[in-house]
Amino acid sequence: MKTALTIAGSDSSGGAGIQADLKTMCCLGVYGMSAITALTAQNTMGVADIFEVSPEFLQKQLDCVFTDIFPDAVKTGMLSDSKLIAVIADTFKKYNARNIVVDPVMVSTSGSRLIKEDAVNSLKELLFPIADIITPNIPEAEILGEMEIHTRADMENVCRKISEKYGCSVLCKGGHSVEDSNDVLFYNGNIMWFESVKIDNPNTHGTGCTLSSAIASYLALGKSVEDSVRLAKEYLTGAIGAGLDLGKGSGPLAHNYKII
Repeated sequence: MKTALTIAGSDSSGGAGIQADLKTMCCLGVYGMSAITALTAQNTMGVADIFEVSPEFLQKQLDCVFTDIFPDAVKTGMLSDSKLIAVIADTFKKYNARNIVVDPVMVSTSGSRLIKEDAVNSLKELLFPIADIITPNIPEAEILGEMEIHTRADMENVCRKISEKYGCSVLCKGGHSVEDSNDVLFYNGNIMWFESVKIDNPNTHGTGCTLSSAIASYLALGKSVEDSVRLAKEYLTGAIGAGLDLGKGSGPLAHNYKII
């Protein structure tokens, strides 16, 4: 069985973070493992509190995984502390981690900044250059590319700009668009579009986590970056379209829609 590691925060309501990642990995036939960067007290209505782990404890979690069940792919989620980012980058280099997917969680769906500027700089300087693919949404891509995004051409240009700067493939997610949910990938010098209609479902908690962990899962299974993105988007679309409705706020996805 192929293996994948998620390095992210824990969502007590199970909709995002490592819970969404592990559900996704399991449903796609990959053995999932986790290194927790923070505990969160949250539900579909919001985050009540966050308790970050120490860099030393994160290091111990990572060492235990890499020295025993080596992951075929790795994904990172929200990393709000520059010291944690440094630990992760050093560990990736130490163990020659492969198939690295970085979800640069910086801006919430509502537009709120989620991490400090020094952590953003650490992502740029330490993680992006060793990542195989990063998956920013439109607000995050605007920050990384230092440009506004209004059109398809803008999405293509920002992907190219970020990729050329950091040397990784870039998937700009179009879920923040009003008209559609089209994503664009810049990979090996080529632009590729992955198009889908906007699904009428307000329950989209954990979509970014789910997509990035699905990409990591397919990379672990030996798929190319292009095929991994395409298959991951198909899985995400199905999980949203299943119409699960739990909680009083923005509810989670039906990760197990294929088996229920």
